[in-house]
Amino acid sequence: MGIDWDKFRKELDQVIDEAGDRTDNKLAGKISAITRLSDAEVEDLFPDPAEVKKLAELMAIIKHSGDQNDKINKIVGNAEEFGGIILKLLTKFV
Repeated sequence: MGIDWDKFRKELDQVIDEAGDRTDNKLAGKISAITRLSDAEVEDLFPDPAEVKKLAELMAIIKHSGDQNDKINKIVGNAEEFGGIILKLLTKFV
């Protein structure tokens, strides 16, 4: 079953608006439900709700249909926005 990214972003935005300074359990649960990260890992890696939103945007680019070069260009075009997220993810997995 595919993910409706528009619906996911809307739900995520609502949870982010409700979140405090740290990523709360509900927000972490939204991300952990569609990744291999646990709620605790999401909270540890991305304590700021704004980072979780950037992570969701990055995942949407990666999962969106299209060829690899288009995806790379979108990521590179937003390198400043996604750089910290990519670094945290790679640090976790390397």
